[in-house]
Amino acid sequence: MHANPDSREIKDLLRRARTVAVVGLSDRPYRTSHAIASALQRFGYKVFPVNPNLEGPVLDEEPYASVEDIPTAVDIVDVFRRSEKVMPVAEQAVAAGAKVLWMQSGVVNEEAAAYAEENGLTVVMDRCIKVDYATLVGSETSHVGPPLREGE
Repeated sequence: MHANPDSREIKDLLRRARTVAVVGLSDRPYRTSHAIASALQRFGYKVFPVNPNLEGPVLDEEPYASVEDIPTAVDIVDVFRRSEKVMPVAEQAVAAGAKVLWMQSGVVNEEAAAYAEENGLTVVMDRCIKVDYATLVGSETSHVGPPLREGE
């Protein structure tokens, strides 16, 4: 059974990442995927919308039909799909050379997690990337200067 990385590891991967493919991103602003992708942009990530049903830009970014179609390296593949639809996304993430497969809150697929891990990806499952960023990384950026040391 899959075990998520600990908080320190998640914080480190969020700090190192620069690009996020958001699989299942909706062009409807009221959808969770849209709100989270917008927040990721505000946090400084380059977001790539991945949804074969999109016909035009979302959040000012051109959409792609699959992760493999993105012409540049992707650090995190963030999945907004039903759990039973994740395996093909895991395969695309591996093929594209992504570093992390991230399944959003409520998305759980043990087979996809095992496949991604066996192929060298870090897997985060059933967690919200926006919440983790805000709680683990966001507090560091709320002040000017070097990160605070413990106890400051």
